[in-house]
Amino acid sequence: MKTVSTTKAPAAIGPYSQAVIVNDMVFTSGQIPIVPATGEIVKGGIKEQTQQVMENLGEVLKEAGCSYEQAVKTTCFLADMDDFAAFNEVYGTYFTGRPARSCVAVKTLPKNVLCEVEVIASLK
Repeated sequence: MKTVSTTKAPAAIGPYSQAVIVNDMVFTSGQIPIVPATGEIVKGGIKEQTQQVMENLGEVLKEAGCSYEQAVKTTCFLADMDDFAAFNEVYGTYFTGRPARSCVAVKTLPKNVLCEVEVIASLK
């Protein structure tokens, strides 16, 4: 198992890694809309937060040696399912390969953000 870490995405805020590589698979931790340079939540609503989450995931995937196109499964967490359409609009511009996905509404996310996304990707 290899740990993945980049300063271009938010540092882990607990006892976990940004991602790990096992065999030829990358497993990211959930990313929330923290701006890496400031450590603050991006300003704006669901679209802005989703954009920041996707940028953070992209940096973690890049550090692991892959990209959005190699994603095989995502798990998406929304604070409010009423945000689904707007979230999906932004999400779809990044995950053009259409990986398998689960999307659920949860009661609360870390730092009271609106969305969080984790990815499983292949290095091949």
